[in-house]
Amino acid sequence: MHRITVIGGGFAGRPRPPPRSASLARGTPIAAEAGAKVTVHEAHHTLGGQARTADGPYRTNDGPQALYNGGPHWAWLRRRDLIGPLAPIPPLEASRLRLHHKGALRRTPPFAMLKLLRRRVGPAPVDTDFLTWATGIAGEEGARAAAHCCAVALFHHDPGSLSAAFVQERLRRAAKLPPEAHYPRGGWSGVVDRMAALAWNLGVRMETLSRVDTLPTDTPVIVATSLDAARRLLDDPALTWPSGRTTLVDLAVRTRRGDAFAVSDLDAPGWVEQGGLGVSPRRRGTAQVRTLAPAGEQLIQGQVPIAPHESKADGATRAEQLLDLGFPGWRERLTWRREAVANGRTGAVDLPGSTWRDRPAVDRGDGVYLAGDQVASPRLLSEVSFNSALTAVSLALGRRELDKRA
Repeated sequence: MHRITVIGGGFAGRPRPPPRSASLARGTPIAAEAGAKVTVHEAHHTLGGQARTADGPYRTNDGPQALYNGGPHWAWLRRRDLIGPLAPIPPLEASRLRLHHKGALRRTPPFAMLKLLRRRVGPAPVDTDFLTWATGIAGEEGARAAAHCCAVALFHHDPGSLSAAFVQERLRRAAKLPPEAHYPRGGWSGVVDRMAALAWNLGVRMETLSRVDTLPTDTPVIVATSLDAARRLLDDPALTWPSGRTTLVDLAVRTRRGDAFAVSDLDAPGWVEQGGLGVSPRRRGTAQVRTLAPAGEQLIQGQVPIAPHESKADGATRAEQLLDLGFPGWRERLTWRREAVANGRTGAVDLPGSTWRDRPAVDRGDGVYLAGDQVASPRLLSEVSFNSALTAVSLALGRRELDKRA
């Protein structure tokens, strides 16, 4: 029987979704289902990585909110009944999406931006930045609006400076109709708990509060941590890749009619949206699902990418400007607030001339493999964790590949 050690109990290490950690999601159950004996070491007292949901009355997520049904992990989670109750974006909510453009809220994007979504627009080049390429098609105004629109899936302060091919894929996913985004009711913790139960039933040994400082040498090892942690553990300075830096703002307000569902900033990168879609409705079969906020309140969660020279407060100020536009009177209705900075924890970004193939390789040699958001695997956000975990397990089991639908 194969024996595999997994370091990190996040989405890739254990049974994870957007978008952004590695171990628990795909790799652990797949390895166990293939007959391997798996041990997971997690330094935190709970599993989940960035897919954790805070305890208490305000159930905010440490990482992404949405699960995209166009990703490779969707069918795998669905087949094992691990997704649980979901809240898709209904037409009524989608109609309350507002776009901040030229200083005002609008219901529709600028026409020039829509040019970039036409089917006849071919694949964007890898070696050209998005702003330069898109300006040739839609003009500078449309190109900048499209770049800023992608901030919801990039968490980067200057999306226009990234590879045109990289940004184009995310623009098409973010603008797709009907929307791919679905929201686990009650937050990500329910998904994580179901994945942990699957791993447990498959005989996986999961050790929390178990920090690993030295790699074991007797079994294949999958390092499913952040790239920074992997670099220190493996003492490998080559394990670097650019990411984003983002101010995260979570707040709760008393519910009021007329609020926007979400506000996307097209004048600069930024996004705020209601988290209330995760609240369980009072109908048969869903009463056991925990809600995101107390009755009469709703969560609003925002992310504003910030440049290296900017502070958390700079991002929070811009988030408040979007809140003023989309959620009038939010200050008077405020009941709770939390702010944080996500630095290098929001997935990989590809600069002009680079693709996902240029990121740190999964196979590090000598039976050591990487899984995570900044590893050489395709797709976006946590889908990268999923694919890299699948590849890592395949290699650790001595196989060239595993069926993604299995």
